[in-house]
Amino acid sequence: MKFENKTLLIFDLDGTLINSALDLALAVNYMLKSLEKETFEEEIIHGWVGNGALTLVKRALSGSRIVNDMLDKAFVEKALIIFLDYYEKNLCNATVAYPHVISTLKSLKENYTLAIVTNKPFAFVEPILKGLEMDNLFECILGGDSLKKKKPDPLPLLHVCETLNVPMNNTLMIGDSKNDILAANACGMDSVGVTYGYNYGEDIALHKPTVIIHDFSELLGYV
Repeated sequence: MKFENKTLLIFDLDGTLINSALDLALAVNYMLKSLEKETFEEEIIHGWVGNGALTLVKRALSGSRIVNDMLDKAFVEKALIIFLDYYEKNLCNATVAYPHVISTLKSLKENYTLAIVTNKPFAFVEPILKGLEMDNLFECILGGDSLKKKKPDPLPLLHVCETLNVPMNNTLMIGDSKNDILAANACGMDSVGVTYGYNYGEDIALHKPTVIIHDFSELLGYV
C-alpha cells in the first residue's frame, strides 16, 4: 500500500530515530550505584524504556517493569535528580541514529512537514538532535513533559496537528512502541510501527499499526 494525501509525519525519538539505550542504561546504573542499589544489564534496562524518565527510574528502583507501589516518594525524587543530572551531562556518548534515519529524513523533508513527539523530557531532545546533526529537520518537537498528558494519550498528536494546522487524516505517526500506536489509534491516525526499537519484548503487530517496517528507509516506499 501507499499512503495518500499525507503532509505531516510525526516521529517518536528513542527506539525509532535514535538508539539511546546504552546511554540510558549507563545513567540508570550510575543512579543505582549512587544509591547503593543493585545494577542491571543493558538489555534489562532496555525493556524499561519508553514511558519517560520518572517511570524508568521507578522501574529501575523496583528492578522490574512492574513498578513497586511501595516506593518512598522522597527516595524516588532523589533518584530521579541523580539520574537526570548524570544523563544531561552524557546525552550523546553512545547514542546514535539508527541505520538510514538521517538520509531518509532529509529525503522526506523535501516533501513533508516533520515533527517529533517523544516521552523523553523536552530539555534533552534538542541537545541530542544537535549532537547527531538532526536539529534542522523538524518543525515541531514535544517532549513527555511538554503537555499535561503524554503518549499513549492522543493529546500530543492532536496538539501537533492543531499547532501545524494539519488535519489528522493528512498525518502519519511513526514509532516503535505500543505507546505510539495506541496514541495514533486513539485519534484515528494512520501509523507505521518499526520492529527494531524498544517495545518491551512485544510484537508491534499486536497493537495494529497501519503498516509495519523493519528498516527506517522502507518508509520511503509508503509515502
